[in-house]
Amino acid sequence: MDHVLGYVLALDMGKSLEFDKYPILLIKGFDTSCPISDFIPKSKINNVNNLNLKLSVNGNTRHDGNTQDLIHKIPKLISYLSNYFTLDYGDLILTGTPAGISTVKHGDVIEASLENLANIKFPVVEIQ
Repeated sequence: MDHVLGYVLALDMGKSLEFDKYPILLIKGFDTSCPISDFIPKSKINNVNNLNLKLSVNGNTRHDGNTQDLIHKIPKLISYLSNYFTLDYGDLILTGTPAGISTVKHGDVIEASLENLANIKFPVVEIQ
């Protein structure tokens, strides 16, 4: 995995919207649609396939998982995607979500963490 510079914690909030209600640009590009943590250098992570991920909404735990539970390991995902897309410096790959996708509403506060390496906290903003 010499080609990987590091990692981020990111949330794709676009899936929580109705695709037939809004144009795709609004579904994937509204405020807080994809919050991203600070960059985590690869040297800070011992095993990318064994990292705890947590997410809470308004203080209630919604996700508590581990990257070891991914169907496909991260190196395999990168290899597979690189067969179909040119991956350039700075590109991000979002791997998917643990079980338990749930809805959120305007004003909810989401907190997420990746071990003790990254934390993000943000309010949900409804498309206006």
